[in-house]
Amino acid sequence: MIVLRNIWFSYVDENYVLKNINIEFSRGITVVLGPNGSGKTTLLKIASCLYKPIRGEVLIDDINYWNLNEEEKIRFRRKIVYVHEKPILLRGSVLDNIIYGLIIRGYSRDEAIKKAHKISKELNITSILSRRTETLSIGERRLVTLARALVLDTDYLLLDDPIAHLHPSTRELVVDIVRSMKDEKVIAIATHDPLSTLKIASKVIILDSGRIVNISEPRNIIDKYILEY
Repeated sequence: MIVLRNIWFSYVDENYVLKNINIEFSRGITVVLGPNGSGKTTLLKIASCLYKPIRGEVLIDDINYWNLNEEEKIRFRRKIVYVHEKPILLRGSVLDNIIYGLIIRGYSRDEAIKKAHKISKELNITSILSRRTETLSIGERRLVTLARALVLDTDYLLLDDPIAHLHPSTRELVVDIVRSMKDEKVIAIATHDPLSTLKIASKVIILDSGRIVNISEPRNIIDKYILEY
């Protein structure tokens, strides 16, 4: 479980992007909704331990992450994968990108390639494994970043708008894959596409101007978002 307790965060001066956030990300799928600039991405980056809050605590498995030494922080960070809204890939082939995280975690190249082929088949991207990343479309780049995250099989998976720029059939494929993991992992999704993600959500958080304005079960707000979108 990831617990954010009394979190405040600002990028510049006292202009707070997140204000007094208290939330638990537990097993299942938490969908984070809100208008542009509401703080969705920042919330996920705080929960992923990429950003240190100005005030408040980030608890991973009941441990205050920011009180750990550097060696312990690395160990905890490897439990968490955050996928950026804008795909960030390394130079080289698609395959090299997918296996990168496995290699630095101690897998042999053969073991890593075997796992990479399995997740690539699930995401239907085996045909592009040998291509260089700079030749990929935005949709292909997004699928590669998802493959690189999913292949690690971590306890915590935080996804920032993971189905943007994907063909509708591919969106459904990704949603189905994420749904299949909801009983095993803690998953959080920030999205601009509530219609695709609310149907798999265990819990919904709505942000506005850096504050949580609602925490609800998805059935309580699905009709509202169907009308709005």
